[in-house]
Amino acid sequence: MTVSSYLDYIASNAQLSTEEQTGIRTSVTTLCQRLMGQLGQEVSQQVIFGSYSRGTILPRKMDENSDIDYMIIFKDGSFRPQTYLDKLRRFVEGSYSQSEIKQSSPTIQLMLNHICFELVPATQSPLYGLYIPNKQNGTDSWMPTDPHGLNQKLIQKNQTHGNMIIPLVRLVKYWNAVNGKVFDSFDLEKKIIDFQFSNYGVWGYPDLETYFFQFMSTLQVSWIDPQ
Repeated sequence: MTVSSYLDYIASNAQLSTEEQTGIRTSVTTLCQRLMGQLGQEVSQQVIFGSYSRGTILPRKMDENSDIDYMIIFKDGSFRPQTYLDKLRRFVEGSYSQSEIKQSSPTIQLMLNHICFELVPATQSPLYGLYIPNKQNGTDSWMPTDPHGLNQKLIQKNQTHGNMIIPLVRLVKYWNAVNGKVFDSFDLEKKIIDFQFSNYGVWGYPDLETYFFQFMSTLQVSWIDPQ
């Protein structure tokens, strides 16, 4: 097997199986219904975002920390983030009593059999858009967000480069997972989307090996773990 065919093989396997996709869709439907049943009067919208919405999520066999980012937009945005995190925690404790649940700074993690859901509270301003808990002090303040801002950029970049960019993102994220998450996954995706690739590969045709080594040769870390 050549390096090129090996990278193609890894990238093709770094996708959710049909069974995983079905399980996630079922869980999303159930989660949405239960949220509306208990918090429907307080919630204006529920939004799936992140790597799942972009098609770059890894199956858990390749990254045990793969998760679904799930935003719950509350109508009343007059409270601090912790108020809404508490609401979501009470909801999942009552609706998913057999599942592992914990607060992870600005989110509530709901671990189901096939995937982890990161429940993110949000509020919306008519003038300034959506706000989510600030990662720097996630229970005290809000920060603006565009949950689908990266999606269109990824679609355009992927089309421009012969549908090589989405497989490349999965491949690089798998490398990152195998090596202990040296880089933040979201930052990696942004770096790939912003990267200026010099060509389409050998003889001008899209080639995953060329794209992979072009990008990887530019990655830098600001520290080296002596371990």
